Amino acid sequence: MKRETAWRVFAGEYNDSTVEIKGEGEKVPSYIVTPLGAKVNRLFIIGVLTDVENISESGELLRAHVSDPTGVFTLYSGQYQQDVTKTLSEIDVPAFVAIVGKARTYNPEEGVLYVSIRPENIVEVSAEARDQWILETCTSTKNRIEAITEAMKMNQSNSYDLRKLGYSKELSEGIVSALKNYGNKIDVQKYLTLIHESLQYLRPGREKLPDLKIDEEKKEVNDEPVEEEPIKEKKSKKAPVKTEVPDEENEEEPEDIENTILEIIKGIEGKDGASWDSITKKCEKAGLDKDSIEEALNSLIDKGLIYEPVLGTIKTT
Repeated sequence: MKRETAWRVFAGEYNDSTVEIKGEGEKVPSYIVTPLGAKVNRLFIIGVLTDVENISESGELLRAHVSDPTGVFTLYSGQYQQDVTKTLSEIDVPAFVAIVGKARTYNPEEGVLYVSIRPENIVEVSAEARDQWILETCTSTKNRIEAITEAMKMNQSNSYDLRKLGYSKELSEGIVSALKNYGNKIDVQKYLTLIHESLQYLRPGREKLPDLKIDEEKKEVNDEPVEEEPIKEKKSKKAPVKTEVPDEENEEEPEDIENTILEIIKGIEGKDGASWDSITKKCEKAGLDKDSIEEALNSLIDKGLIYEPVLGTIKTT
């Protein structure tokens, strides 16, 4: 039986998924179809492991979260993945990790679907490896956006015509399924924004994607999901941050506010971190309002630049 390749998908797209194709039979794979048509059985992700929690009395089931620039993946690992569960429990958070895992779903009630990942392999990696994954995932997301845009132009979308345009069999089938199930609920602009935000998150000097416009003449591409390459390097756990000083004469952009708050946290955190209240007070003295502070703190947590080791306490990664 062919081994399913691992898709590179941002958390912001994966967590929006509400469509599952269930395999019939013991060895027939099931798939989660994302809004952009990724037909996912396995994933390859790299991000910041922010927390690991034991959620069973026997200690055999762990829940963990891994952050990328667009959101948070949820992981569950138990007794059937003993080596992975052991590795996961021994990693000191926060840490950059690379994970290959199976797509999993939970249906608490009819019409409600939650997605997660069951890790098959996990290893600590460097910030450079994380940056490279962001760039590659931006490229894959861009290709899916182009493919689904082409499909939307068709009188009736079909995988045969998409394959003639140069798209892979897996993506073509996923696009048709996505349009059938999500219909006009697919917000292409949202995922273009995710790409731009993710690219801005890379450190200065990193390679950027070419033109992201999707309204010009389409170039043939093949969005074949790429099999993951083993990553063994571990260099740094410190997430890169930007340190531009915001221009006080102009209205601050969200990114400038985040950078300001990040520097404030670094200035007041001790060994155990800084309390949420002390951060808020310090930020208010710097001229920021409560809503902007809370929004920026939540965004920094999602990006993996800060985390909450205990409730009400913030630390930088």
